[in-house]
Amino acid sequence: MLILLAFIIIFHITSAAFLFISTIDSAWWVGDDLYTDVWHRCFNGTNCTTLDDSFPDYQSIQAIQATMILSTILCCLAFFVFILQLFRLKQGERFVLTSILQLLSCLCVMIAASIYTDRREEIHKGNHYDFFEVKGGQYGYSYILAWIAFAFTFLSGIMYLILRKRK
Repeated sequence: MLILLAFIIIFHITSAAFLFISTIDSAWWVGDDLYTDVWHRCFNGTNCTTLDDSFPDYQSIQAIQATMILSTILCCLAFFVFILQLFRLKQGERFVLTSILQLLSCLCVMIAASIYTDRREEIHKGNHYDFFEVKGGQYGYSYILAWIAFAFTFLSGIMYLILRKRK
């Protein structure tokens, strides 16, 4: 049981680390001498501009920022609730509150990455000129980590729902 508990804790901490990296790091969209995230865009590695309300589609940027921050907060909160429930729950009870918080974190990551994907697909179709003002490039590792964090938070949410406190 102790090995299972250690695995769950490491899995949860890994999920939180993926969320932090994908929220903070500047690699959601990368191209030749360009990298951008949901906070700013940089050309030539030095010419960085903060994304603010002067950019087209700023409401989408704000939605992505808010849901990524919320997902990170919910994931961290779920971890602290898990630790509290670990010592407070009676034997045989499930970690339902932890599971709910982790599944809400999963939902927030999915919303943020889906909005980002939708905005990028509109650009490839030529229907929309985005806040990056660049059509070339590819998804970066922070974007990929966001989707991996989605899968990890979903799996850990399900694990917490199934997990019962045992001796």
